[in-house]
Amino acid sequence: MVKKMKKKKWMVAVMMVFVLSLMFGMTVCASGSGDVAGAIEGTWKDASAQIKTVVNKVVFPAIDLILAVFFFGKLGTAYFDYRKHGQFEWAAPAILFACLVFTLTAPTYIWTILGI
Repeated sequence: MVKKMKKKKWMVAVMMVFVLSLMFGMTVCASGSGDVAGAIEGTWKDASAQIKTVVNKVVFPAIDLILAVFFFGKLGTAYFDYRKHGQFEWAAPAILFACLVFTLTAPTYIWTILGI
């Protein structure tokens, strides 16, 4: 009796997976002619504008914010080290500043480099 119940539950679970996969599964076709590369290129053309917008409005500003916080934090610690030791260490603030300038100006030229 217990074996039949386990088998019945197992069969119900398998049937549910099968029915759900039929309901939510999507048939993917390559535009009638079977041109898979053309379908991928078309999808990329549609998505690239959205990707570009998200990267320009979300990713680059987030990176800029993080670099600005690190730059000013490192500049402050370098100043306090200068007050303590009498020698200002320029390397870390200069590298962070260069990275900050690079990411601030990147949206103007990065897409031409990538060809988008």
